Amino acid sequence: MALTEIHVAVAVICRENRVLIARRPDHVHQGGLLEFPGGKVEPGETVQQALVREIQEETGLQVPVTSLKPVIGIRHDYGDKRVFLDVWRTDAAMGDAEGREGQPVKWLAVGELRDDEFPAANRPIIRALKLPSWLAITGEYRAPADILDQCQEGIRMTRPELVILRAPKLNADEYQSLARDLVMQGRDQGVEVMLHGAVDQLVRVPDAAGVHLPWREARAFQHRPVLETKWLGVSCHNQAEIIHAEALGADYITLGPVLPTPSHPGAPAMGWESFRRLVAVATVPVYALGGLTAEDSGAAMSRGAQGVAGISLWWPRL
Repeated sequence: MALTEIHVAVAVICRENRVLIARRPDHVHQGGLLEFPGGKVEPGETVQQALVREIQEETGLQVPVTSLKPVIGIRHDYGDKRVFLDVWRTDAAMGDAEGREGQPVKWLAVGELRDDEFPAANRPIIRALKLPSWLAITGEYRAPADILDQCQEGIRMTRPELVILRAPKLNADEYQSLARDLVMQGRDQGVEVMLHGAVDQLVRVPDAAGVHLPWREARAFQHRPVLETKWLGVSCHNQAEIIHAEALGADYITLGPVLPTPSHPGAPAMGWESFRRLVAVATVPVYALGGLTAEDSGAAMSRGAQGVAGISLWWPRL
């Protein structure tokens, strides 16, 4: 007999770079673990109405409904129950938080959130909070010796938090030397650097933040190929690829091309509606990719995405 899916509204309440967290009572499902405030969406309620009600009942905080912004939707099968976590964020909660149902509550910095202290379904929420809202990817370069200067110019102008170093024309030695230099310089500027391509590059550049796998690389793996302490991203183009990336334990995916893009001429664009449908079934943070600008971030996020990824968002023109 099929299990009924429970629609749960989940609130990420942020204040001064901290997130409000509660501890589940020992006697309930997943008791003793930490959780984000929220609860079941009742019949006749919108998810926003449920969040306003649950937040007030659980913590005493008042939340303007217009302040709620979508974060991610997650479907998870616990074996004994199936849940759809409908996650929304607010930075405008008013009042002093308290555990009105007897639960301990506290404010934690995002960096203090640990997977093993939360129910398994919460892992993508933690990833979504730790990942930036846009993902920078390196583009065309004048010459191999100029890539580092172009990266520095882009960093100076746009201040990305996470950069994917994509330079397919370099040989392995050139790429690894560049990656080591960029990782070292990025550290001083608060920028993390992701490698692009083969997983084994992390062995040679161990201080990189992680690796982003093109689909041709990702499809060869059946299990997560990097440590949990490193970011793992995967390029996806359809639902089958998304499912495979999730099975690998990807921390995020890029999905596209959403619109026609000069970097992949002739590649069919999926359009915003197909993108929205695919994001709705994904259980990891999704970046929209392909033909997008910084102005498209709102359109992507309104369709459930983490944000946008791309070259033109930051890369200096040749």
